[in-house]
Amino acid sequence: MTLEHRRAIFLQEIGVGAVWVRRDTAHSDQTADIDRVTDTINAASYATQSQTVTLGAVNPSATLPASTGASPASTDAAWDESPLATDPATLPSTAEIALMDWPQLQAAVSACRGCDLCQKRSQTVFGSGDRQAKWLFVGEGPGRTEDQQGAPFVGTAGKLLDAMLSALNLQRDANVYLSNVVKCRSTDAHGADHAPSPQQIALCKPYLERQIALLQPTVIVALGKTAAQALLGCDPGTSLSSLRGQLHRAHQCPTVVTYHPAYLLRKPIAKREAWDDLCLALRTYADQTANPSAE
Repeated sequence: MTLEHRRAIFLQEIGVGAVWVRRDTAHSDQTADIDRVTDTINAASYATQSQTVTLGAVNPSATLPASTGASPASTDAAWDESPLATDPATLPSTAEIALMDWPQLQAAVSACRGCDLCQKRSQTVFGSGDRQAKWLFVGEGPGRTEDQQGAPFVGTAGKLLDAMLSALNLQRDANVYLSNVVKCRSTDAHGADHAPSPQQIALCKPYLERQIALLQPTVIVALGKTAAQALLGCDPGTSLSSLRGQLHRAHQCPTVVTYHPAYLLRKPIAKREAWDDLCLALRTYADQTANPSAE
């Protein structure tokens, strides 16, 4: 499949309008291929519209939290019952975390009460996917829906992420692992999703670093500014725009920075830029696969 084919598929998946192809370069077989893919996309994943959100029909003016897709129908009432006490003693040392296997690491995250994010969580959100995956996607932290279900990227933004993965011929749980910088939901004084503080990120980051060490991914995709800054060790004032469009290294792994899916729901015009970022990640993955010793 050509890059132009893949671009057309991606833009269709995430709800961007018509893709124009010059007549002097278009071929009937390419047009037919794109038409067939479009028909398949329209008939597939989100066919039951009463239960899911059709990506192309997302309201661009809708205001969503900056994290992984909150559900406005949920309430905070259940969270106010039996709040957890902060207990820094439950936070293992970085050296201890660095020796953990997957079950030990997940148990440590589940028991952690090392910062105040534990006080209103429903449950921790460890991460999910193929534990031998070569693609790692990292977001900021769980939103309301993720907090309730205990899995990352399961809200509206998660559906858009699934479409982005599909455009790369990927799917969650198959050579893809999904995680976040912090493992508990961060909220503001009104209970809305909020970016975690530098202190909260610093306390939780060793868990993510151990996930990276266990995975040994071929490429990391940082979704959003918070994830990019945490992975790359950037100053908090570093803008996302200054990090996009170039290849970085996080924990010795090639890393590409792009927008968080929740941002793309609020700013659909940025989807085209996100496609450029994903193309960079795809080229990086292909280069690393063809030449594993490449630095």
